[in-house]
Amino acid sequence: MNDIAITVNAPVKSVSRLAHRVAVSALFFTQGLCFASWASRIPTFQQKFHLNEAEVGGLLLALPAGLMVALPFSGWFTAKFGSRKIVLAATVVYALTLVVIGLSPSVYALLGGLFAFGFSGNMVNIAVNTQAVQVEAMYRKPIMASFHGLWSLAGFTGASIGTMMIGFGLIPFWHYVIITSAALLIAAISSGFVIKDEGTVAVDQPVFAKPDKALMLLGVIAFSGLMCEGAMVDWGGIYFKEIVHAEKAWIGAGYTAYMCTMAGGRFVADWFTARFGMKTMLQISGSLIAAGLLLSVIFPHLYTAIAGFFIVGFGVSSIIPLVYGEAGKSTTMSAGVALAAVSTVGFLGFLLGPPIIGFAAAATNLRVSYTIIAVMGLTVTLLSSRLKQ
Repeated sequence: MNDIAITVNAPVKSVSRLAHRVAVSALFFTQGLCFASWASRIPTFQQKFHLNEAEVGGLLLALPAGLMVALPFSGWFTAKFGSRKIVLAATVVYALTLVVIGLSPSVYALLGGLFAFGFSGNMVNIAVNTQAVQVEAMYRKPIMASFHGLWSLAGFTGASIGTMMIGFGLIPFWHYVIITSAALLIAAISSGFVIKDEGTVAVDQPVFAKPDKALMLLGVIAFSGLMCEGAMVDWGGIYFKEIVHAEKAWIGAGYTAYMCTMAGGRFVADWFTARFGMKTMLQISGSLIAAGLLLSVIFPHLYTAIAGFFIVGFGVSSIIPLVYGEAGKSTTMSAGVALAAVSTVGFLGFLLGPPIIGFAAAATNLRVSYTIIAVMGLTVTLLSSRLKQ
C-alpha cells in the first residue's frame, strides 16, 4: 500500500483557502439537501405504490445496499482520478438520480433508482470528505465538523422544503427537478474553487484495501458511534411512545432535541477540538452518549428523556467528523482509500444498530436495548484512549 502516490497541485494563487472552504461546504450542503429531499417524500411513494410497513422497509434497503457496494470503489476511484473529478461527477449523477427516482413507474424501478442513489451518494461522500481533509490541512486547525454540520443543516432544509412541496400538492418528480436544478447550479459554481488534485494508484493496487491497525481502530470507533446514531434515528420515536408514554404531540420531541444538538454540536466541535484535542473530544463524546442514554433509561419521563436525547445529540455530533479527519491523514494509503476503509467498518454499525435494538427489545424491553447503546458510547470513550493525541 506504500506505493500509492497522491499529488496535490498547489492551488491557483487567486483562489483563497476561504474560497476552497466555501466550495466544499456548498457540496456538503448539496449532498445533504438531495438526501433529505428523497427522504421527505417516502410517505408519498408508500401511498403511490400501496406499500405496507414491511414493504417500505424492504424498499429502503436498496439505498444502503448501493452505498455498501460503492464503498471500496469510491476510495479507489478517488485515489485514481483525484477527489475533484469524482466529487463533481458524482454530485451531478447523485442529483440527476433524484429525477430518475421521481419518474419511477414501478416499485422495481424505484428499487433500481435507490440503489444508484446510494452508490453515487457514497462516491460523493468519500470524495467530498477527501476534499475536506485537504482544506483542513490548509487551515492547520480542526474544521471538519463544520462541514458535516452543513450536511445536517441541509437535512433540516430539505425536510422543510419537502413538507412545503407536499402542502402544495407537487408530485415528487417536479419537486426533485427543482432540487436537482439547484444542486447542478451549486456544483457548476463550486467546480472552479474545489482543490485540483490529481490522484494516481499503482496498477496492482487492489480495489478492496484492508485497513491497517490504526485505521481499524478508527473504524471500530466509527462503528460504535454510528450504531448509536442508527438506534437514535430509527428507535427514538418508538422509545418515547412505548417507554416514556408521551402524548401523541410529544412523541417526536426526543428525536427533535437529538437532531438539533447533533447539528448544532458540529458547528462548535471544531473549536473544542482545537482547544482540547481530538482524543479528548472523542472521549467526551462517548461519555455524553452514555450519560444521555442512561438518563433516559433510568428516568423514563418526558422531560428527563428529552434532556437525555439532547445530551446524546452533542455526543454523537463530533465522532464521525473527527474519525474521518484523522483517517484522511493516513500515511499508509491515500485519503480516499483510507476514508473508504474506515467508512466500510463504521457504516456496518449504522446498519446493525437498529436490528440489534429490535432483537434485544423483543427478548427483554426497549429500556434494556438502550442500555446496550449506552455501552457503545462507553466503548467510544475506552477505544479513544488508545489513540495518539
